[in-house]
Amino acid sequence: MTAPPLHPLGFVTPQGALPDPMKSKPLDGFGPRLAAIRQRRGLTQTELGAAADVSQRMVAYYESESAQPPGALLVAFARALHVSADELLGLAPTHDTTSPKTARLLKRLRRIEELPPADQRAVLKLVDAMLDTRRRVAPPSRPKRKVS
Repeated sequence: MTAPPLHPLGFVTPQGALPDPMKSKPLDGFGPRLAAIRQRRGLTQTELGAAADVSQRMVAYYESESAQPPGALLVAFARALHVSADELLGLAPTHDTTSPKTARLLKRLRRIEELPPADQRAVLKLVDAMLDTRRRVAPPSRPKRKVS
């Protein structure tokens, strides 16, 4: 019985096939970059998975440091996040500087558009009333004095 072939790096390959060297070459920082962009968009892993047609578990897997998605999934992630594949791969800088907190707030505000017009007006009246109250209660700002 002959021994299975060895990969040039010294490990045994299944069924005599040599592994694809590109599959074993991780993308530098892909996972953390995917997670950061997803968070800046205000999306959960579940929401990104639904938009890219994969499970939340798959999104979590690709957000781990050592995982890399196949090309078709990379395209799906890029489309779902409204970024280029180059931005996801770290070949181009990301242009969005929205904080995760602001993205979550904007996402919630967009959901107000789904409400009937009367409910939208009620929400806006509530927000306006809270802002007016805050403005009246907040102490007036005083000009800063120069220290000599």
